[in-house]
Amino acid sequence: MGKTKLQICNTKFLINGELTYSEYPDCPEENRGLLMNARFIQGIFDDKADASRFERFGRHFDPEENTASLIAALPAWYAHGLRAFTVGFQGGGPCFTMADLQSIDNNPFSEDGMHIDRRYLDRMHRIIEAADELGMVVIVSCFYGHQVRFLRDDIAVMEAVKSVSNWLRDQGYTNVILEIANEHNIDPYKVHPILYDEKGIVELLHIARRESAGIPVGCSSTNSYFPEKIARESDVILIHGNNMPRQDFYNYIQLVKKIKPERPIVCNEDSQALGNMWVALNEGISWGYYNNMTKQEPPVAWQITEGEDRFYAMRMRESFGIGGNTLQPEEQFYLQGLKADETCDGKRWIRLASMYPETIKKVIFKRNGVYFATAYDDPFTIHYIVNWLQGPVEGIEEGEVWTAEVYLADGSVIVKEAVAEQDDNRY
Repeated sequence: MGKTKLQICNTKFLINGELTYSEYPDCPEENRGLLMNARFIQGIFDDKADASRFERFGRHFDPEENTASLIAALPAWYAHGLRAFTVGFQGGGPCFTMADLQSIDNNPFSEDGMHIDRRYLDRMHRIIEAADELGMVVIVSCFYGHQVRFLRDDIAVMEAVKSVSNWLRDQGYTNVILEIANEHNIDPYKVHPILYDEKGIVELLHIARRESAGIPVGCSSTNSYFPEKIARESDVILIHGNNMPRQDFYNYIQLVKKIKPERPIVCNEDSQALGNMWVALNEGISWGYYNNMTKQEPPVAWQITEGEDRFYAMRMRESFGIGGNTLQPEEQFYLQGLKADETCDGKRWIRLASMYPETIKKVIFKRNGVYFATAYDDPFTIHYIVNWLQGPVEGIEEGEVWTAEVYLADGSVIVKEAVAEQDDNRY
């Protein structure tokens, strides 16, 4: 361990003494020192309540195989520019397919917070060790709102933070950032005031920093408010950009930048809206790709999948001077959501993936030649709710022909077509 040593210098990240992306001569100066990342929150996921319900999407679910699959995918992500990813001890929510997130038991902590399930620790160790070999950073998240109910009280929460921090310290990791909680201000955290209250999070940040012997710490919240007290006590200011269009995201970043002294700002959860990535890079902050359908619904396909994943990877290559992008204009769009391994319980989440969403005026979707919906905002989804969330389309029959007419700002129109594959999502 210790091959990858993360350091912080003002607003920038260094790995082994060099600004990130310095190995690429064509990387713009303003992008060096950033930490492009992705939300791989389910890296050590299990469900002690009923793991069999995750035998779907044509893939087998096993917690050990899930972790091994993530590790196997990391080299390709690294080659495209990813330098960090978030993994949670309590995972995250498969929000598109699970109506009752409280029914999941993905909690590794004992009721008093003093012990962590050895199986979870072993899986987390394998991931951090693999990242260390590659030159990547792991943002280790302690708590997820729908899982904290398993901890007895605020004292147990403090003990759990100590347990995680002591374990990270004792392993000698040098490629870790510790996130106290994922969006600490959402309602499920109200069962433990220390997690819901700003003062409580500040206390937990102090505990984590002390007990981990100085591992950089932070805590994310929703974009509904900006917790200045937490930001001032964080080594890395963690923000989320989901639910925000580009202008709102820009405005939010300006609030965060007012915190002095300056420190790195890392968005470690946004959406598949690459327009927000463009805003982040323009403002000199690190951006986090979050795709619930491809990267948070167990069993996760951790590789760079076609469509949104691939376009994010290629935008990183382009933005950081890595090279290798040779897509023709018509290849920069992909009609997504109609393959067999993208369906669940008869539901499909149809969207138009695009490498340059900033160039699109609107997308018109047709079903068997008949108008179905129009999308104006990035990402371009049917039944758009917010930039990370959409409603499903049900009742699609195998063989249906779907088209997306992409109207571009330059006046041209590109048409993408996909045929609905058999709806057979069980393994």
